[in-house]
Amino acid sequence: MADAAVLSPPDPAWKEALDRVRHDIYHVPEYVRLDAGLTGGTPVAFRYSEAGRVLLVPLLLRPVPDTDLQDATSPYGYPGPVGSNDAAFWSRAAGAMTELLCTQGVVTVFARLHPLLPFFRSALEAAGTVVTHGETVSIDLTLSLDEIWSQTHRSHRNQINKARRAGVDIVFDDWTLLDDWIETYHATMRRVGATEFYFFDAAYFTALRTALRDHAHLAVALHDGRVLGGNLFFEYGGIMHTHLQSTADAPIHYADKLLYHEVRTWGRARGNTVYHLGGGVGGSADSLFRYKSQFASGRQPFHTWRVITEPRAFEKLVGTPTPESLTGRFPPYR
Repeated sequence: MADAAVLSPPDPAWKEALDRVRHDIYHVPEYVRLDAGLTGGTPVAFRYSEAGRVLLVPLLLRPVPDTDLQDATSPYGYPGPVGSNDAAFWSRAAGAMTELLCTQGVVTVFARLHPLLPFFRSALEAAGTVVTHGETVSIDLTLSLDEIWSQTHRSHRNQINKARRAGVDIVFDDWTLLDDWIETYHATMRRVGATEFYFFDAAYFTALRTALRDHAHLAVALHDGRVLGGNLFFEYGGIMHTHLQSTADAPIHYADKLLYHEVRTWGRARGNTVYHLGGGVGGSADSLFRYKSQFASGRQPFHTWRVITEPRAFEKLVGTPTPESLTGRFPPYR
């Protein structure tokens, strides 16, 4: 028999579902609960099971201002649906999610899909709209070091070598350097004009390390004892992701390039299979994407999934759905 449920992080059914399907760090309840603490949302997962198959979608439930409704969004990162390899099953799961969330006063769902994990687009489109935003960059860690180096753009290779000649050292998981690294992170946020939300404090990073344990790592670039920057990254099930990268305001001797290179070398030596660098802002082919793209040839499309679970409530909020309201900023009332 089919079973659909909304789970809280302590529910053992959440981890039991993940044990049965390929997933990533963004799907584990500890990560979802931590992210909810930043935004004030309620961490949950939609779980659908049927005849030995299972699908799970991590979500944050948020109140819709000035209403008694809620909406659902992905935690930060790439937590999209993960499930058994069956397109028809995914279609039934997506339909069941829409029906169940509607009964709980949830008007919309916005989910960022995982660029490296499989999903059935037609199944998701039967329940909502899938939007392609651009590409992300990944490094194939099953390649030899020579092949990885050859995929790196000549200018990046030159600057990595310059960083080495300048005496920049990369150290891993020396958490006594966390406070100094946070200073470089805040400096980076100021340079890019980030909103106040992204100025995470030491308590957040300590909580992240506690929640994710040995899946969270910190690589720090040092020069004459001074922290030039660092890479806070995740390692889970053979997949690595850069979570936050930073550099100091002072001359950094190309430490940013060396950091990415040393992290991928470190990850390959530990048996990981792929290092996901992400894409540009909002998935666009901007300067950030071009910077990342010069480290490797791996490309994969980045998608989001938008679902209207309560059509009448949606129309009261913003009117009849249009292609623009489904493919632009979603939900449009936010």
